[in-house]
Amino acid sequence: MAMPLPEERATLTLVPSIESAPVFKDEPAGRKPLESVRFIAERTNRIASLTLLPRTFRGYRQLGRLWLERFHDDYPQMIATASQAVREAEGDMHAEAAAKKRRAELRAEYKRHRLTYTGKTAGVAGAVAGGVSFGAVTGSLWIDLLAGLGVWGLGAFHGRNRSQPDADEVLGLPAEETVRAHGSVTLDDLPEGARPFPIRRAETPQQAAVCVLLAMVAEGVPVVEVWDMERQPWGWQCKVRVSEGTPEAIIAKAGGLETRFDLPTNGVRPQPLKERRACAILRLVEGDPFATAPGLPYRAPKSISITDKSRLGTSVGGDPLDAAFAGVMGLVVAASGGGKTGMLQAIGEITTACYDNITIDLDPHGDGLEDLHDAVRITARSHEQIEAVLMFLLMLSKARARLRKKLGMGKKWKISRQRPHFTVIFDEFPKGSELAKRLAFELLLVGRKEAVTLIIASQGGTKLYLGENIAQMIALKAVGPCKVGDTRAVFGDGAVAEGWLPHKLSPATDTDPKDAGHIFVQGVPGMADEPIEYAIHPTPSDTLRKLAVERKADGLVDPDQDSLRATAEVDLPDIGMPLPKLLTWEQLLRLCDADPSEGATADGEARILIEDAVAVMEKERVDRMKTEALLLALRDFDEAYLEWTVDELKAALKPSVGSPETLGRIGDEQNPRGYKLARLTALL
Repeated sequence: MAMPLPEERATLTLVPSIESAPVFKDEPAGRKPLESVRFIAERTNRIASLTLLPRTFRGYRQLGRLWLERFHDDYPQMIATASQAVREAEGDMHAEAAAKKRRAELRAEYKRHRLTYTGKTAGVAGAVAGGVSFGAVTGSLWIDLLAGLGVWGLGAFHGRNRSQPDADEVLGLPAEETVRAHGSVTLDDLPEGARPFPIRRAETPQQAAVCVLLAMVAEGVPVVEVWDMERQPWGWQCKVRVSEGTPEAIIAKAGGLETRFDLPTNGVRPQPLKERRACAILRLVEGDPFATAPGLPYRAPKSISITDKSRLGTSVGGDPLDAAFAGVMGLVVAASGGGKTGMLQAIGEITTACYDNITIDLDPHGDGLEDLHDAVRITARSHEQIEAVLMFLLMLSKARARLRKKLGMGKKWKISRQRPHFTVIFDEFPKGSELAKRLAFELLLVGRKEAVTLIIASQGGTKLYLGENIAQMIALKAVGPCKVGDTRAVFGDGAVAEGWLPHKLSPATDTDPKDAGHIFVQGVPGMADEPIEYAIHPTPSDTLRKLAVERKADGLVDPDQDSLRATAEVDLPDIGMPLPKLLTWEQLLRLCDADPSEGATADGEARILIEDAVAVMEKERVDRMKTEALLLALRDFDEAYLEWTVDELKAALKPSVGSPETLGRIGDEQNPRGYKLARLTALL
């Protein structure tokens, strides 16, 4: 029997084990096509990197950009700035002539510069091309080799470190240093050799602060510190401090800074701080700063007082513009397309919601408050109507001045439901008659203490428009898109240097609202006078019309009887011009086609007509009737009306009832006009 071999002893055999036997599969020899392409690409990239080809190409792109910069040499920006100066100086002949002369000089210099630079470029290019051509003709390998090395070396040198850097590399700051709260940078913090860059590359407050400081230094603005940098939905906001002079230097260099930051026109908006003369708030606006502003709040009829503050608009920083209009004389200036009507409607929407205010709308040329018509107590359009209204209010102011002592009111009229305030909105003031403008001027002098205020509106603020140099004597001033002369006339000669810049706002066109409805404002009670841009809350026409109908249905406010009786007893003023007849309140309402006062009764033939109209409505069991339907019903009721026309019916009812009013939906008609039973019954 054979002895078993030890386990540790290897088995001697010429046949390999199954485990170590190679396994052959049907695979093609060599690399796969995809792997070959990848291998070739990697090898090519490695060779290109070793020979600095990417850097060379990048260098020549950089040289091309550098050539274009030197070819233009900032002349297009300077010419654009000069053109802007021409537009801003419109109306000032000397300033406009100087700006046009400067623009012509810049254009001539730009032309000479381009010719000179093109000549130099052609000379250098000719010399290089001549050397290469000489080497090619003579067959000199060394010359061609040296020329090629020179071309390669020049591109590689200028392409060094020219890849698109991120914001940290641009600033030369490590990432952990860019998270300082809100950004705080001085001149000592600037990285050595850093150059200005567009603000859109900034990702943190620290980087944005460095961007601002670099641009200021490049433009020669003596800013030494930037802090409180904050990201806003529309861009960046920070505070800056100058070491000498005032922040006026920022305003003067705004055009150049917009180029440095790569912002749109009017994208740099400085706001000097009154409490710190050397400091200003700087806003770098990339988008619409008012896109998130809240809309108009709903105000029910007679829900607020004229003494209450109501939100009128929103600032560029997001703060509310709250205003109270009690005892405030006002001036609104905006060029055509500047949103003047919208501003007046926003004011009127507030005043017509008050339980202690009477709103009066004067406009000798346009349609005044337009969609708010039904909520306005008196609407005057003709010169006769406007003069009669102003004459009445001037006399009422005089009467109240004498009445205050009897009523124990003290130094000014105490506003209440029983003794309401008057707000008179006088649009297109320059187009009023000379008498109307003189009466308005007199009312500006004496009306405030007697709770009779006047807000005038014009397309310009200079003496040419207002007739008198009254702009700066009015307390509340709101100025939208306008000319630089209007800015100085309203806010003062040094206003532009202090940051009041409504002339940089753009009026609307037929297809683009631009800055319509944006204003700079002074004299708002309870607010500091700071050069801040505001946007007035726009309100759709449909909304205004619905509010007006709702407020009229709730009843409009009328003057107190004490004031009306006292008005009839005062003597007329001597203003050096013939005065119109002083009308009573009811006569004034009839002259302006306004509804009679509540409580007024009809008599004579008018009373008979109203009684008949009430009888036919009660017979038909309706609470309102269109004018045409009422006439048909009256013809059936009494033969005396068979020959009457619709116009004759309106004329007969007008002295007592007023003009036909809106009735709401009747059948298929949305909002026809006619008469309501409740109104007619109240007159009996």
